[in-house]
Amino acid sequence: MEELSRSWWVYLVRGACAILFGVLALIWPAITILALVVVFGAYAIVDGVFALFGAGRGDGSGSRGWMIFYGVVSILFGVTVFIWPRITALVLLFFIAGWAVVTGVLEIVAGIRVRKTAANEWMFIVSGVLSVIFGILLFVWPGAGALAVIWLIGVMAILYGISLVVLSFRVKALGSQRPGASGTPPRVA
Repeated sequence: MEELSRSWWVYLVRGACAILFGVLALIWPAITILALVVVFGAYAIVDGVFALFGAGRGDGSGSRGWMIFYGVVSILFGVTVFIWPRITALVLLFFIAGWAVVTGVLEIVAGIRVRKTAANEWMFIVSGVLSVIFGILLFVWPGAGALAVIWLIGVMAILYGISLVVLSFRVKALGSQRPGASGTPPRVA
């Protein structure tokens, strides 16, 4: 539990990156597909690196393997997008949809696994469910139009990022709830 609360900032950085990605997609809705590829690829790689960093620090919940898998999958998606920067909008859309579903499922699994040790596991599950819903919507309506897809990507990235930022502060609070965490000795009855 203590190790999880010490890595709270990893979730904060991941959430901030997701929010930044979403805001960029909304600010520049006419963004070219190549620019979207670069922004998404960079986001996926950064998200994966921070997930691996968080797994390396360990969270004491036994979900280290899932976080490593999540990080590797995210980095592979990002690298794949950079290798083929001229992919069509539809292929990129399917890459993003696949990434969202896989990472969402992994976050739901992580939330279920930490349920016995963390009081706020529902935040993992909420961010995972949002990611899965986003991915499924992209698979179901791939031809909805580039502008609509960019807006959808932006809004979902912001919502996902906000859920990760909230999760980061809840995880941080876990460390301050244990006896002696505030610098004062634990009460002896």
